[in-house]
Amino acid sequence: MTEIPEHLRKRAEEARAKAAAAQGGDAPAADAPAASGDAPTSGDKIPVNLLDRTTPASGQTAPAGDGAPAMGSGPDGHTQRLLTVVKSGSIQDVKMTPQDKVHVWPHLLVIEFLAALAITLFTTLFSIFVNAPLLELADFNKTPNPSKAPWYFLGLQELLTMFHPMVAGVTIPGMGLILLVMAPYMDKNPSKKPEDRKFAISLMTVHFMFWAVLVMIGSFFRGPGFNFVFPWNAGLFFEL
Repeated sequence: MTEIPEHLRKRAEEARAKAAAAQGGDAPAADAPAASGDAPTSGDKIPVNLLDRTTPASGQTAPAGDGAPAMGSGPDGHTQRLLTVVKSGSIQDVKMTPQDKVHVWPHLLVIEFLAALAITLFTTLFSIFVNAPLLELADFNKTPNPSKAPWYFLGLQELLTMFHPMVAGVTIPGMGLILLVMAPYMDKNPSKKPEDRKFAISLMTVHFMFWAVLVMIGSFFRGPGFNFVFPWNAGLFFEL
């Protein structure tokens, strides 16, 4: 059987003594200072209506002979007032952070509509001032030299001059596409700030720079026979 600690025995004996004093007509235990030197409860900043509600509870006692402390009071005779101890704000945990949200209409669609108008205006003005006629029909007896693919395929044509067709046309582009597809699964950072998305920004920067360099070489640095030339020496072999 577990033994009761000595300090708990002393506190129980003190509580019984105070309860017996309260039954004999002395002042209620809740209004008297504790023997350990605690401050009286009347000095606490407690609303009067709460003190009035706890007064009857402190005056109730257990039946004679039980030796139990007065109902509503603790081991030291203090009445427990939970309403004055627990604050409503201390038990509230706000986990959801507010986010700035806007509606698709009119905020997003207005911006997209203005962007479409700007692109349309730029394309119209570009077609007015830049002459881009259609070439004559293809003649297999007269192949242009150099024969270049459209600018968006010049990166692949440039790779064909460096690697085997299987490597330049299938392996390298396939690895690049697989890496771009797997990027969202490798970088699961939910942040939308550019400074927090270093992996994603680095990956896309390397991809665009690699392809842009190949297109620029194929456009401006390839001459007759698709040989490497400097445009300031041999001229510019590029058509829009």
